[in-house]
Amino acid sequence: MIAGSGQFPLLFALGARRAGARLYVAALEGEADPELGREAEEVCWVPFGQIGRMVDFFRSRGVAQAAMAGGVTKANLFRNFKPDARILAAFARLTTLNDDTALRALAALFEQDGIAIRPSTLYTPELLAPAGTLTRRAFTQKETADADFGWTMARAIGGLDIGQCVVVKDRIVLAVEAIEGTDEAVRRGGRLGGPGAVVVKVAKPSQDLRFDMPTVGAATVAVMAEVKAAGLIIEAGRTLIFDRAEMIAAADRTGLSILARTGDDHA
Repeated sequence: MIAGSGQFPLLFALGARRAGARLYVAALEGEADPELGREAEEVCWVPFGQIGRMVDFFRSRGVAQAAMAGGVTKANLFRNFKPDARILAAFARLTTLNDDTALRALAALFEQDGIAIRPSTLYTPELLAPAGTLTRRAFTQKETADADFGWTMARAIGGLDIGQCVVVKDRIVLAVEAIEGTDEAVRRGGRLGGPGAVVVKVAKPSQDLRFDMPTVGAATVAVMAEVKAAGLIIEAGRTLIFDRAEMIAAADRTGLSILARTGDDHA
């Protein structure tokens, strides 16, 4: 596993252990949780951008397949990025350095050395959002109109690889996620629009879901409650939910609605 930030790498490691897999981890310095050492055969700590060190570590341990789990703080790309010659050469061939093209280029570097990149949900399919309303309260008619509008807008910005999330109210876009991440976009939208906003988070149309899937969890609901948002729309089967029971309980306590819809559904 190539491990970034958050709880996902640890959940992946626990899932791998349950499945009887031997897990070797290339952990990104400043991002990954030191607790990974308890669940893996071995952990190699590397600065982000040192692809050659990761490949050498995996190949020397006989690793033939890997998954990318966890995030990389986008601001750290400007502060802690230490590219080696291999990644510099790969990026130099790209016409853009947006998330999708950069991640695919990284995956290609591993696969050129015989290390297949597998889906990050390989051992954690239970984290995928099921379809339907997940909370006691369903969306109102007005919120449904905002949800449908926001879904279209989120798909549009995703197609431009800007972000995965929009905040809308009265069919007006209040905030668009960019490098700051979902939580700060929600806070900004809430400040601008006041109570009752709808948050929509979807996968980008061209997103490679092996290693870059939208995520939500209890922390997402906490931020939404902070700004008195009305509800959250996510994509069923294409969104990871962390702390699901805690997230839904928190949403029910604050009257939020959470709906996981499929790509062709209307909210």
